[in-house]
Amino acid sequence: MHVPTVAELFAEGKSPDILFWVGCAGSFDHRAQKVTKAFSQILDKVGVNYAILGTEEMCTGDPVRRAGNEFMFQMMAFQNIQVLNNYGIKKIVTTCPHCFNTLKNEYPELGGTYEVIHHSTFLQLLIDEGKVKMKEEGAFKGKRITYHDSCYLGRANDIYEAPRKVLEVLDAELVEMKRCRSKGLCCGAGGAQMFKEEEKGTDRVNAERSREAIGTGATVIAAACPFCNTMMTDGVKLAEKRK
Repeated sequence: MHVPTVAELFAEGKSPDILFWVGCAGSFDHRAQKVTKAFSQILDKVGVNYAILGTEEMCTGDPVRRAGNEFMFQMMAFQNIQVLNNYGIKKIVTTCPHCFNTLKNEYPELGGTYEVIHHSTFLQLLIDEGKVKMKEEGAFKGKRITYHDSCYLGRANDIYEAPRKVLEVLDAELVEMKRCRSKGLCCGAGGAQMFKEEEKGTDRVNAERSREAIGTGATVIAAACPFCNTMMTDGVKLAEKRK
């Protein structure tokens, strides 16, 4: 499939209605790449005028800011903002809650003000408008699914319903963990913990969260964040190893 870049459109005197911000995970992580491709296919199918930055896209700077390197964050942010503003970008959709939170809440004070939407919210809008319809016999029909709330999507931005609405369309049984929504437990990756060794303790956060998910009896654990996907997968593998 050919995914247009903003530079290609501008060379033709055109501009996208929506910029799809792919993010580091969406670009380089094997599983997150599948999400990137699937979401691009949906955008193509429904005829959305979108584009990506391609090689002009840098990391938003979320991990380095959480790790305490404010100087590096501002360098990365200013470079991204310069590119976005030069192209006159107004609306951004991202599949990563970390990118979403940084672009939406932290770029405005540096001169980058945009309408930023997480892809779960965007998918819900497409479903509500009737532009996306599920087939009668989907792969998840009748399965028991539990949804893990990403910290940067849930508590940080109060987005709880959109991912669940999308899951409900799959005609599956949605079961909640005891700690969910505003009381949800972190997967253990936030605050740049994804990229460093954890502090000493009795248990890993992702192991505890994964046990909660397994305890629901669900056969599928859903998350709307590439970091959460990785941490929960590792936690499930650890739980199976301990059996």
